[in-house]
Parts: sequence; structure tokens; C-alpha cells
Amino acid sequence: MALFKKSSEAKNPHAFDALELARAAALADAGNASLVGEYISVDFDDEERIASYMFEAFLQGYMGWRWAVTVAKIDTDSDATVCDVVLLPGPDALLAPEWIPYIDRIQPGDIGVGDILPSNPDDARLVPGFAALPGDEDLDATQLWELGLGRPRVMSIEGRDQASKRWYTGDRGPDSAIAKMAPKPCVSCGFFVPISGSLRGSFGVCANAISPEDARVVSVDHGCGAHSEATL
Repeated sequence: MALFKKSSEAKNPHAFDALELARAAALADAGNASLVGEYISVDFDDEERIASYMFEAFLQGYMGWRWAVTVAKIDTDSDATVCDVVLLPGPDALLAPEWIPYIDRIQPGDIGVGDILPSNPDDARLVPGFAALPGDEDLDATQLWELGLGRPRVMSIEGRDQASKRWYTGDRGPDSAIAKMAPKPCVSCGFFVPISGSLRGSFGVCANAISPEDARVVSVDHGCGAHSEATL
């Protein structure tokens, strides 16, 4: 659509002599006369050969939108012809929220049975398998070189940092209510199983069937009342 400027003739809908043509085009596109309201304004291009007529639109779900009918004239003596009919938002129009990519909308718990979340090849949380640190695998450096990691990608430093912050500040970190009331921290519990890799010094898995944290990752300074060495 051409760019328009406000003309000195814009207050006169008959200046381009195409108001009724534009209204008829809007009515034809709408298919229902009740969906086209009053004339609002007309804008012209620099040479005043193209005009855009605005009419109120009363379509459900398009509050504040307008019918915009673009008409053109080859010269001052020619008849106007309709170029396009579209809906445009007015200054107070109801607009849809800004689109957010699905990968940024996914929340924990959104993935259900049978759901597949496509992998992002540019995920900053992952690096190629050969870039893993030797301490993050059960194999030593020589075995890693000879046998390979067996995985195309592993967690990057950024990915581990994000995970550790999320876990540590969550419900199984040291600041949760149950941890503050615990007799001793998880690191001294017999049911605490440290995880491998670079996060071993900060996190482990609870293996106490009685604990509310059973089978969950907990920080070393987390805790609960089911500590193996708890005494009355």
C-alpha cells in the first residue's frame, strides 16, 4: 500500500470524488451493511493520485479497527478505480499481543504424554559432545578420547549454570521452609546420593523413601526431618 500524507483537502470526502465508490467497495468486501460504519477520513499520496478512505468497522473481535479502501486515478480527468480493501487498526484499536515464539512460551509441566518438543540446534545450554569437560563424565580423559561420549550434545557451562541456579533457588534449595526447619543438611545424610560431574559438589539425589524429596535433586545444604542421623 502506498504511503499517504494528510492533504489540505482531506476534510472534504468529495475532493477525490470517490467516496461512494470507496463505500461500495467496503460494503462489498464486508458482505453485510451493518459491518461498515460512518466515513472517517481520506488520505492522499504526494501527487494526489491515490487516496485511502477510512470507514468505521463493526466486526466482532476488531474493536477500533477501520475499513481502508484504496482508490487510484491515472490523471485528474480519469475515473477512480478501487485498488484494495483492508482492515487497519485505529489509534484505540484492540490488537493481538506481540507474538512470542513457542519455545519461549513452554513452561515446566507443559510437556505431557506423547508430546514432542523439537530440539533447538542453537540452544546455548548445549555444546557438541566432544566439548564436554572430562570431569563431567564417568570416563577419564583417555577413555573419552578413545570411546567417545556417545551423545551428540552435552550441557554447556551456561546450561549448567542455569540449572544450578534454578535448583538452588527452588523448593529443594537451602531457603525452603522444610530446609530451614531440618535438623541437619542433606550432605550429611546417608540417603544423599551425589550426582556426577561438575555439579557433584553442590547437588545430589535423595534416596529416602520416607522423605518428601525422594528421587529428587536437592542441594547439599537442603534438608528435611527424615535425615538419616536425626535424633529426637
